Amino acid sequence: MWSSLPSFVAVYPETLLVVVASVMALVDRWIRPKAVFTWATIVTTLVTLGLVFLTQGATFGQSYAADAYGLFFKMIFLIVLLLVTLLSPGYNRLVGINFGEYYALMMFAVTGMMLMASTRDIILLYLGLELMSLSVYVLVGLLYAELRSLEGAMKYFLLGSFASAFLLLAMAYLYGLTGSTHIEEIARKVLAQGLSGNKALFLSAALFVVAFGFKVALVPFHMWSPDAYEGAPTSVTAFMSVGPKAAGFAAMGRIFLIALGASRVEWTQLLVPLAVLTMFTGAILALVQTNIKRLLAYSSITHAGYAVLGIIAGTKEGMAATMMYLFLYAFMNIGAFATVILLRRRDFLGENIYDYQGLSKTHPTVALLMLLFLFSLTGIPPTAGFVGKFYVFRAAFEAGHPWLVIGAVLASAIAAYPYLRIVMLMYMKPPEKEVEITLTPYIFAGLLVSVIGVLLFGVYPAPVIDFARACCAGFFP
Repeated sequence: MWSSLPSFVAVYPETLLVVVASVMALVDRWIRPKAVFTWATIVTTLVTLGLVFLTQGATFGQSYAADAYGLFFKMIFLIVLLLVTLLSPGYNRLVGINFGEYYALMMFAVTGMMLMASTRDIILLYLGLELMSLSVYVLVGLLYAELRSLEGAMKYFLLGSFASAFLLLAMAYLYGLTGSTHIEEIARKVLAQGLSGNKALFLSAALFVVAFGFKVALVPFHMWSPDAYEGAPTSVTAFMSVGPKAAGFAAMGRIFLIALGASRVEWTQLLVPLAVLTMFTGAILALVQTNIKRLLAYSSITHAGYAVLGIIAGTKEGMAATMMYLFLYAFMNIGAFATVILLRRRDFLGENIYDYQGLSKTHPTVALLMLLFLFSLTGIPPTAGFVGKFYVFRAAFEAGHPWLVIGAVLASAIAAYPYLRIVMLMYMKPPEKEVEITLTPYIFAGLLVSVIGVLLFGVYPAPVIDFARACCAGFFP
């Protein structure tokens, strides 16, 4: 148990993000060189990452804890923010969203994610989720001159509002049963009062599944995902494909494994069929996609199904495997979106998979990078994707879900086709048109970090899984 520190010390990282984001939003009108905002975001992210590792403790009546569990997820959020910031400058200038509010909204969203990861109170969980969600809603609709951007933002907002309502109702049932909003106190009262078989508690768990299912895009709560991914600016799509998803899993760990840990049998019965449905639906629907952003959206749905296996396992090893999976997923998925951004031109979207035809002949280095990221998403060794899948599959198997793991392997086989189809187009088809590539220093740095993450942790994953296990050591009561 972390020692208690004076108020506000535990939230120094979040405070820094909010202050810098607020200043950026206010002074954007008077600052012409927009590179100032890019560098301010990079520096702030790195400083915040350092603060996260240095800051520990609990504050606000023990409702917020800068503990090891939250630290791991905050590391993911800040790495995502850093990588997406590196991808953004050139692309943002091209599509007309190169302004301070863009970076400010991403920092506000990350602040909400960090609140979700470190909360010990369900009310604070809701506040963090809403801060994250409202920021991402606006980011998705930044290309307001395009109808698909407005459509994606509207669908995301409307369905997100329903999800928030389900979350509030779940919280109300939980508070009514236990008389507390503190997650660890709820866990103690559920156990002490023998509420594990209570129908109202089961209903609360079901409502939490719906609410979090929307945030991590579990089927059938995934309907917003393809349209939002396609309509959003590609840099925003990269951001929302990892950040909010990781935040949702962080909150699921707090709620299901701590608050509702005594009723694991009940909520596992809900998550197992959803996991199977998610893995197969995402894999099958990705087969017919020709828009690469929609294809990666369905891919993201499939990967959410893999990641939830660690939650279903309900063990420290399972939670550590999910945390590791999300960490590795950040590098391979953002790397894939970085290559999509490389192809973008003012009069050329570069979003159709046939735009990649013959890319190995015209731009062999870019094709090789895309090959690497697609292999990692497929789960082919020695990339990070294989390691991530291995650990979550093993955790589910050891927890007594062998048939679920068999289903996950079959879904992985189906999901490989869309990725390998793009590889085939790049390497086995002649180019039909010349595709121009402009590699800026920013996006080069983002791609370099992503490649290092995919290869280094694919070959040497021990530091990540060991760190994830250490972060879970004091998590379970």
